[in-house]
Amino acid sequence: MAERAAHLTSAVTESKPTIFEVIAQENLMHGIRPALHHVVKVLAESRPESLGWTLHWFDEIYTVLDFVLQNYYLHYHNGSFAENFYSLKRVCSCNRDQKRLPRKEHWKSLFCLNKSWHSLLKLFVMVYPYIHMSWEGSLLAFQVMYMFGKSRWHSPLIKASGVELRQHDMDDMVTEEKTDSIDWSHASLKEKLNFSSFRVLNFTAQTLSTGLSVGVFFLQFLDWWYASDTNAPSLMALPIPDPPQVNSDVAVPKSELCPLCLKIRTNDTALSVSGYVFCYPCIHEYIKQHRCCPVTSYPASTSSLVKLYPPDS
Repeated sequence: MAERAAHLTSAVTESKPTIFEVIAQENLMHGIRPALHHVVKVLAESRPESLGWTLHWFDEIYTVLDFVLQNYYLHYHNGSFAENFYSLKRVCSCNRDQKRLPRKEHWKSLFCLNKSWHSLLKLFVMVYPYIHMSWEGSLLAFQVMYMFGKSRWHSPLIKASGVELRQHDMDDMVTEEKTDSIDWSHASLKEKLNFSSFRVLNFTAQTLSTGLSVGVFFLQFLDWWYASDTNAPSLMALPIPDPPQVNSDVAVPKSELCPLCLKIRTNDTALSVSGYVFCYPCIHEYIKQHRCCPVTSYPASTSSLVKLYPPDS
């Protein structure tokens, strides 16, 4: 009884729900759909002949049932199913004393709760490629018509704005010159401040425009310079040496013989730099003295030796 009274007292003094209650009801709503989907999936897999259609049409069935359920709870409890589960309700922001949700707020809440607008987002994703293609096609058509003098607008946005593009003429230059000058002797302090601000902004804009043009040209020049420097042969580059010549007089023996002792191999060991297989004592001693492969003369070390374990050994 004391806990019940304490809960009622806190509700009277402050009816705003805590963040934990809000998050809890949100998580409940988010967890219902996957839980039902799992149940329907298990039932459909156990009896695919009679219940397989429920999994195929799950999204549509869930949307209809969710719409009916949320509409019922909004109408009789002024809140969604999850909100009523946690003893929460919705009140109109403009008039919190109303006992019932107005019809407008009721349908807006139902629309947001049912989340049928997710289908609109999916539809938009589906039709977006066609919308993008139509838009790009209209831009191309406007530009082609403008190029051949069949249209006064090069873009549908310019036409929708009700304006056209024209080049500056002498009147514009005269107007700009008048704007850039002022009679300081008869100008007020406010006019002088406005004119000074205008000149500063105009100078900044011109500086940025000129600097941008010069910067783009400089970047293109650097790109060309480094590209040509990379592709051009360097005068300081060392010549590519000829492939090494095999000076060894040792002929390549049969596969079961060691290339050094020319006897049947014992304790097979491969030299990884060339792939040839030798007796371990022979190749180990040769590598320590000559630091290269005895057949190909490739540089090698004792770390290049790989012990082999053939099946017949």
